[in-house]
Amino acid sequence: MYQQELSQISKWWKEFGLASKLPYARDRLVESYFFAMGVCFEPHYALAKKMVAKVTALITVINDTYDAYGTLEELLLFTDAIQRFDFSAINGIPEYMKVIYSALLDVYNEIEEELRKDGQSYRVNYAKEAVKTQVKAYFQEAKWFNDGYIPTFEEYMQTASISIPCLSIIVTSLVGMGDIVTKETFDWAMNEHNKLMKASNLISRLLDDMMSHKFEQERGHVCSVVECYMKQYDNVSEQEVNDELKRRVVDAWKDINEACMKPMIDVPMQVLLRCVNLVRMAEHFYLYTDGFTIPNEVLKEPITSLFVDPIPM
Repeated sequence: MYQQELSQISKWWKEFGLASKLPYARDRLVESYFFAMGVCFEPHYALAKKMVAKVTALITVINDTYDAYGTLEELLLFTDAIQRFDFSAINGIPEYMKVIYSALLDVYNEIEEELRKDGQSYRVNYAKEAVKTQVKAYFQEAKWFNDGYIPTFEEYMQTASISIPCLSIIVTSLVGMGDIVTKETFDWAMNEHNKLMKASNLISRLLDDMMSHKFEQERGHVCSVVECYMKQYDNVSEQEVNDELKRRVVDAWKDINEACMKPMIDVPMQVLLRCVNLVRMAEHFYLYTDGFTIPNEVLKEPITSLFVDPIPM
């Protein structure tokens, strides 16, 4: 089943040709499907898994456009276009961005069409809002980099915990999970005071930054949480910063465990488990290095064992 799904999604990815048209961006379709499989591995959540894989692959390209390629003027136009989320906005952005924008709209239109027959197309609006919020955070980080500005730790985390794609991935998975998810579930996920989502965002952001900040600074990148913390607290070493961030990761896991031990009436355990699974995958990707950027070091073996050499039936 996984092989068939990956084959179908790979065909979709190749038809868009984003990897060949945008050589600056990471081509991570297989890794995106592997991540989606960790979040929604159950067979009855196949639609959710497919949507998460596509959105994750596209968000990776969008992230690289903000981080490593687009000028600030181009990124402002692109950010405005995504806030509109309408094909008429495509004429106002550079040619290379039109490829991304067209693919993004196509994915959400496809999801909407899939859900319309069950009267659930309203769900797509939540997924779109999550992407809009994330892209605004990308633009804020691009402005920081362009201005050479290093924010305080608190200021950085306020934006960077949104630019990490946890909310987009969780909301997208909820879109495809069927009748177990209600409008109240989406309102819960989108609530900025949601303790479980905040903990998921924090863990994913801190793990990502701790593992990737050195080589990202070498190639030119917005400051990471490590740089922000070290600038704000002059006398701390990088090791002390990492120790503090790891402590915060442990505390955030306690928040996740508490949320699962004391679930709310309106939010089924199957929904809470999407957040748990997402953070589990984040830890797998970023435990020793940035596995999403350097997949051969972390992901080659598990991907091969799952998709190429599965357990014989």
